[in-house]
Amino acid sequence: MALDPETRLVVSLVVGKRTADATHTLVRDFRRRTGGRVMRLMTSDEYPVYEEAIRDAYGQVVVPPRTGRLGRPQKPHTVVPPAVTYATVHKEKENNRVVRVSTRVVFGTLSAVVLALVASAVSCVVNTSFVERQNGTDRNRCSRKVRKSYGFSKDWAVHRAASVFSYFSYNFSWPVRTLRVKGEDGRWQKRTPAMAAGLTDHMWSLPEWLTYPIRHVQRK
Repeated sequence: MALDPETRLVVSLVVGKRTADATHTLVRDFRRRTGGRVMRLMTSDEYPVYEEAIRDAYGQVVVPPRTGRLGRPQKPHTVVPPAVTYATVHKEKENNRVVRVSTRVVFGTLSAVVLALVASAVSCVVNTSFVERQNGTDRNRCSRKVRKSYGFSKDWAVHRAASVFSYFSYNFSWPVRTLRVKGEDGRWQKRTPAMAAGLTDHMWSLPEWLTYPIRHVQRK
């Protein structure tokens, strides 16, 4: 899952096992949904495939010029633009408790990470807590994911459908308490992640969301 921490919007989702293919699919889908824009800062845990997936999705292929010397020419290689900033979180545990947390800058510079955190409205440190909290929210909203429950999925297709329904109905129909704002009359106005992201101007009911016409776009 790819999440915007400031709006709590689930931008992209791939339902399945945590594999290299799924990770590459997630990062490519996230880049497509954000119009190829480079985020101020991307963070994750230390799953090593993320680095490779971000390089493939955002990198630029550089073809070394011919030098005129004898020998085999250098092969084209992928270079990550300097604007891409990516950092990871490393947690050390003892007796199933987190005792130390450290971070590592993978792409970009430490100063770019600091500037991104200064500009952030929700966090001042590199972390994965927003995704972890969203995982808890999803388990609460989708009973088949509750731990130690008899409500687990028996069919993969149904599990995938239920996951997609849970996440994206959350985007448009679930008001998040920390996203509320005061209106001109001084009253608190509820907002969904989609409202906070500027994708809609109201909280959608489930019938409205489920019956909204879908335009299928043929990809070339």
